[in-house]
Amino acid sequence: MTAIATVLPVEVPAAKRLPGYLPVWAFIMAEMLLFAMLFASYAFARVDNVEMFNLHQQTLDRNAGAINTLLLVTGSWFVVLAVQAARRDDSRAASRGIGLGFLCGAGFLAIKVFEYGSKFGEGIFFSTNTFYKFYFSLTFFHFMHVILGMVVLAILWLKTRQSAYGSHDVHGLESGAAYWHMVDLLWIVLFPLVYVMR
Repeated sequence: MTAIATVLPVEVPAAKRLPGYLPVWAFIMAEMLLFAMLFASYAFARVDNVEMFNLHQQTLDRNAGAINTLLLVTGSWFVVLAVQAARRDDSRAASRGIGLGFLCGAGFLAIKVFEYGSKFGEGIFFSTNTFYKFYFSLTFFHFMHVILGMVVLAILWLKTRQSAYGSHDVHGLESGAAYWHMVDLLWIVLFPLVYVMR
């Protein structure tokens, strides 16, 4: 007796794709590698000057750093909501999420400017000692990345208001969001490393 096999249609799950554009991800990876080298340089310098690093670390405003962490994490959350809204073809909610993410970035910059002003007012500069050389180098380099991230968000905000993104195409929005999340992630490493760890 010949058995007749019945072949049922099997649903093949769609291949997962990387959100955004590959060149943007290559740029993000390069930036993260650069920051990793800077973080490693800080760690090695700290090993040779533990007491001095600990002493001057206490002069930093941890509350300002914590608020800035909250601002960037919140900003990333708004950007995630924006991407989700664009996928639903809700341009209004998408532009609102991008705008709120931008405002969180602006809050971060304002607090950092206040921190820098406070240090300069105390006569503390890049050349004061090794700790402050790293503090200013790392935080200002990140500061510039936040500015670039805000420029990206401003462009995305304009484009979402024009309904450029939707279920048909969110690659550009995803790419910008990925960059913003990188800025957030770098601060999540930088804050405890420079402000908190003893």
